[in-house]
Amino acid sequence: FFPEKILPFLFVMAVTKSGVAVGPNAGHITTKRVLKAKPSNRKGALSKKTDFVRGLIREIVGFAPYEKRVLELLKVGKDKRARKFTKRRLGTMIRAKKKVEELGNVLTAQRR
Repeated sequence: FFPEKILPFLFVMAVTKSGVAVGPNAGHITTKRVLKAKPSNRKGALSKKTDFVRGLIREIVGFAPYEKRVLELLKVGKDKRARKFTKRRLGTMIRAKKKVEELGNVLTAQRR
């Protein structure tokens, strides 16, 4: 999404500065600070407790009706139809792919 003319300048920024106001390495000479990892960096990472609770709920409650239908579609081998159906239910293709992948893993676990 960047124009080609701007791209080369983006890569030059990583080069060490010379202390001179002009030229390819223009800018003040600075030392890079090592910053402590922020809690926001692990946002979305799955904790052991959350994983356990979700597994437990899945065990007790089972699958939603649309998930059962997707499992049937996957059993028959209609992967694309399963993705399209899931997309209609979940709203985005990324969520649909993730859900179909998850249900596919459930199927392979059942086969063992």
